[in-house]
Amino acid sequence: MTEQELDERVNRAVDNFMAGYGCCQSVVAAFSDLYGLDDTLAKKIAAGFGGGVGRLRMMCGAVSGIVMLVGLDCGQTEGSDSEGKSACYKVVQDLLAQFKAENGSLICAEILGIKGYEKAPCSYVASERTAEYYKSRPCAAKVESAARIFANYLKNK
Repeated sequence: MTEQELDERVNRAVDNFMAGYGCCQSVVAAFSDLYGLDDTLAKKIAAGFGGGVGRLRMMCGAVSGIVMLVGLDCGQTEGSDSEGKSACYKVVQDLLAQFKAENGSLICAEILGIKGYEKAPCSYVASERTAEYYKSRPCAAKVESAARIFANYLKNK
């Protein structure tokens, strides 16, 4: 895969986010076709990871996207394959360490500068995507960071 093709996937991830998809959906869908996963199914599988997993502000959705993609790329398929499982875990830990070094945290609430989930009448209600939402959140940059980290992994493996 060329540098330009990888850059296009990073841009696709950001475009997905700006179109209203969650952080995890945005990252996973940008690369899913490489693993035989169509766009719709990728977005469905990743849907619950938005807002730091179900809007609980735990692990950042963009980070969850990296984890899902690593599983698609090198996850073991036999329960007894502890060597394959360990190899996958190493890649996950390496890529997440890069994300944390670049972004300061893996935790959605910490990235957003809030304590736990937002105190709203319904904590599970997704925020409306408005111009103010996009201006006040660092999420597009985190999606870009996660997608670039994964793209660089693909380039260097």
